[in-house]
Amino acid sequence: MSAVREARVPPVVKSIVVRLAPEQAFELFTAGLARWWPLKTHSCAGVDALRVDIEPRVGGQVLELARNGTQAAWGTVLAWDPPRLFAMTWHPAGDSAEATRLQVSFAAKGSSSCRVEVVHSGWEARGPRAQEVRANYDNGWVSVLAAYSSVIGRATGEST
Repeated sequence: MSAVREARVPPVVKSIVVRLAPEQAFELFTAGLARWWPLKTHSCAGVDALRVDIEPRVGGQVLELARNGTQAAWGTVLAWDPPRLFAMTWHPAGDSAEATRLQVSFAAKGSSSCRVEVVHSGWEARGPRAQEVRANYDNGWVSVLAAYSSVIGRATGEST
């Protein structure tokens, strides 16, 4: 065994509290992804992206559909436990050998709110670029969760 070990890259962990029950929060995050995901800036096809669909089962595909009919694989569902947990491999339009792991959990907080936590890990799969890619996602998940929260605020009449 080598005396020098490659350092483990820590996961990106982000969470927000939303004014939805876990069932509603899970449904919006998964089946309602096209309602809130910032496709223009966070997709494979950019402005030509129409939606992302998640097959609701372990082994299901996560696919982006573009205006010209092409599809881009984002990953494969690893865990499907509504309304508690969703996990998938993560490699939007990339090589599945470089897939990271995305896990999103939903936990009740009081009677009308839910804590949504994103844990994005497995950066070592990105090789020498692991730290750089992780830093990009560390910032990216902030804006993605803001978009998610914003749709909830509009739907419930709250300002964000």
